[in-house]
Amino acid sequence: MTHTSPSVHRAALLAGSVAVLGLLTACGSGGGTSGAPQQVSGTAAPATGDTTAGTAPGTNPATSSGAAPPSSATTGTAHGTGGTRTAATSTRCHTSGLRASVGRNDPGAGQENFPVVLTNTSGRTCTVRGYPGAAFVDAAGRQLGPDPRRSPGTPTTVTLRPGRSAWAGLTFSNPQVSGARTATPAALIVTPPDERDHLTVKWTAGQVPVGGNASSVFLTALSPGTAP
Repeated sequence: MTHTSPSVHRAALLAGSVAVLGLLTACGSGGGTSGAPQQVSGTAAPATGDTTAGTAPGTNPATSSGAAPPSSATTGTAHGTGGTRTAATSTRCHTSGLRASVGRNDPGAGQENFPVVLTNTSGRTCTVRGYPGAAFVDAAGRQLGPDPRRSPGTPTTVTLRPGRSAWAGLTFSNPQVSGARTATPAALIVTPPDERDHLTVKWTAGQVPVGGNASSVFLTALSPGTAP
């Protein structure tokens, strides 16, 4: 029976181990080679998915799906800008650009009828619409009687070029006929439509009703011109 020396036996075991390690290294190299396509595949899948969803850089998903393009957002901005321009270029007449006056009385059927006139003294064209405000006051600026009431009517927009006028009818029953309590105003204050500041006109037409029977004063909506 042949006996192998311990040194020879160890050498054989060492050689076997080296062989096994060589095989394992080869298997590992094969795994690394097969792992590379997995890495490429993993990278490609999200890219493909992004392209399908329409979210790749430079792609508009809304346009791809048939929805409104992002130009709708731009349109919304334009609408807002247009509204700002409209507000900024409002043509309403302001008190500072108007002059008030009271025209000649045109009495009839126991009524006193005066045109209250607003004239554009500014250098721009502007508009008035609706009813002016008005009140009789004494020399101290205290109001005499109640506020005038509005006569039924349909307000229209009146365009006033520089120098042009609009008028509203101020009417009341003749106090000598109606028996109303009277007072003699020092002035009529007139407030243009949609304004807060008023204009003062000296009143020279005598007594007006301020209380009692048939004491109401009426105003019509503004119309173009200076009188009916």
